[in-house]
Amino acid sequence: MGERKGQNHYYPPDYDPKVGSLNKWQGTHALRERARKIHLGIIIIRFEMPYNIWCDGCKNHIGMGVRYNAEKTKVGMYYSTPIYQFRMKCHLCDNHFEIKTDPANLDYVIVTGARRQENRWDPTQNEQIVPETKEVQKKLFDDPMYKLEHGAKDTKAAEDAKPVLGQLYQRNSGVWRDDFEANSRLRAEFRASKKQIKQQDEKDKALLAKSSLDISLLPESESDRKMASLMRLHSAKSIAERDREKRSTILTRPALPSTSGAGESSSQKVKIASAKLELKSLGIVKKTAASPALLLASGSKRKVEDTIVVEKKPKLLLCNYGSGSSDSD
Repeated sequence: MGERKGQNHYYPPDYDPKVGSLNKWQGTHALRERARKIHLGIIIIRFEMPYNIWCDGCKNHIGMGVRYNAEKTKVGMYYSTPIYQFRMKCHLCDNHFEIKTDPANLDYVIVTGARRQENRWDPTQNEQIVPETKEVQKKLFDDPMYKLEHGAKDTKAAEDAKPVLGQLYQRNSGVWRDDFEANSRLRAEFRASKKQIKQQDEKDKALLAKSSLDISLLPESESDRKMASLMRLHSAKSIAERDREKRSTILTRPALPSTSGAGESSSQKVKIASAKLELKSLGIVKKTAASPALLLASGSKRKVEDTIVVEKKPKLLLCNYGSGSSDSD
């Protein structure tokens, strides 16, 4: 590759091989624009974010693996290993952040402009095998007794892990003995879950279309079902009965405040209202000298049947005199 690239370069007629390479003769760097700050000790590289960070400028999240054009600078040494610092600009705002290498801990450290999203944990809590620290390595080298005790602990840990490793091996060998069968079972489970998700999406879309809503519905939980069952109204009455009851309550309400006390009972009021509704349903207009509420308030003992009823079409005056009334109609 290298020799072919060299052959593809154009060499002008006035080129002098004694000067050196073609770049040196032209007075340019091989990296072109990436080396525009080479006189300051800065070179432009393609830097990949080593972990998740939060930008201090726009407070946005920048994920691991996002790439930037960074200015690479050598800022120090860790024994014989150089320490490099990278300066780059956020792609969401005008903020710049700097990150440098940490050879001592095999990590990267944020200098300015951002903060790290903490996703680290102690690997020993997950029973992972971690390399020994420098203090432990030094102690193993200097103290033979500590080395013997450390080796005994490692041997015991290996013996304790053998049964678990054997069970894991047997389970995996049993599951993946037949690759085609295992693959078919996984695909069947995937198809079933996909069908269930599709049905739920159709139900959600139908519910949103019926309610004229444009929101995302969350999946139901057990607490949601319990709350819905508690809020549900179990009524034995029909809609017509509830409407008739409301009208009865409105009709029995007095037009003026009562001055004679409690008056008739609530059941008698309900009877009056139901009688009125029945007469209206039969096409009969009921007409009284005063409303039942006023008659009751004035101390009259006339019953519900002591009314004057006039039919619409015949226009005949029908009188029904009660036994307990002494008034003349």
